[in-house]
Amino acid sequence: MSSLVSAEARASGRVVGSWRAAWFRVEGHWAWYRRYWRSTLYSTGLQPVLFLVALGVGFGSQVKAGTATGGLSYLHYIAPTLLVSAAAQNAVGESTYPVLSGFKWQKDYLAVTATPITPGQLLGGHFLWVALRLSMVGAVYALIALAFGAWLNAGVVLVVLVGVVTGLACAAPVTALAATTFDEGTRFNALFRFVLMPMTLFSGTFFPITQIPSALRWLAWVSPLWHGNELARGATLGGLGPLPALGHLAFLAALLAVGVVLSRRYYYRRLVV
Repeated sequence: MSSLVSAEARASGRVVGSWRAAWFRVEGHWAWYRRYWRSTLYSTGLQPVLFLVALGVGFGSQVKAGTATGGLSYLHYIAPTLLVSAAAQNAVGESTYPVLSGFKWQKDYLAVTATPITPGQLLGGHFLWVALRLSMVGAVYALIALAFGAWLNAGVVLVVLVGVVTGLACAAPVTALAATTFDEGTRFNALFRFVLMPMTLFSGTFFPITQIPSALRWLAWVSPLWHGNELARGATLGGLGPLPALGHLAFLAALLAVGVVLSRRYYYRRLVV
């Protein structure tokens, strides 16, 4: 991990600012990533691309454009939501075992907060790194999907941003959950199986939620992924008005804010002795 405090700060006796302290944590993640980026190729871009090829190109060739797809090909219909789904999955992955490891196994969180860096700044570094990872995931997927003709316009740039925001909205409450985990992380298995996977399947990623029975449709409405999917399709396919877009953004912002507040509280509770 790179130096936590710059030579200038050490010489002057001044503590670095909050943003710079958080960025030191990002540098630590980046130092690891430069050595082991090959091990993340599947999650970074290959997984959503395989879904795009299998469903958008393969299965999609058997799906006729109709009312359910807004008159578009199935490839164009699912291309933006696969990006958002990949962002959500990567965000949750980065906020479960890696966070628990910082507290329990590698205990690098304890080492970092033994310096002038505070738990809040450490948490800020975590979210900055997650945002950077999601940006890389989205950019890699968007470029590869371009070769398949998956994008109709330059709205894909906004889709990448939507993926980052949606991923952070998923990451924040999960980070709070990880900060309150003291066992081996067995609760994460339930999170992946009974929350993340159903959320991916039934939040409008592959078909409109109008196909879900009305009694169960509220489960999609409370899913951050559904709000991200609606924003992503609106950004590149159109059909989403300003007020609904603001509503989706407000939901994601509220979830992110609550998650950040809880995470910060639990980080301080666990790291300040």
